[in-house]
Amino acid sequence: MVQQVTNGIKISVSTNFEGTSYRNYKLYYAFSYQVTIENLSNETVQLLARHWKIYDSLNKTEIVEGSGVIGKKPVLKPSEKYTYSSNCFLTSPIGAMKGYYNMVTFSTTKTFKVHIPTFQLMVSNIHN
Repeated sequence: MVQQVTNGIKISVSTNFEGTSYRNYKLYYAFSYQVTIENLSNETVQLLARHWKIYDSLNKTEIVEGSGVIGKKPVLKPSEKYTYSSNCFLTSPIGAMKGYYNMVTFSTTKTFKVHIPTFQLMVSNIHN
């Protein structure tokens, strides 16, 4: 698990290799990841958007942006946590992801970025 705190918001990420699948006669490696967002600040905040960089060792870096996470824009009061799961398909058994969330503080309506630490996506039996 990797963790990082930015502006009082703690991001924790764990990953799992889910297996392989074929789509359009091409092999893909499926990974799941679980993100926990914890509000360590004294302010109520809301997640507005996400920005991901997905690195695939055999492919170009992919940028994914969008509103919220998994269709939601969670509001976190001080000490609250929000956890969600998602997945990623790579063309190789090794990759990584990193990014940031755009969030807003309710009391000031100020927006800010919360960094998502780089986490590895690796088939479990591969080691450097």
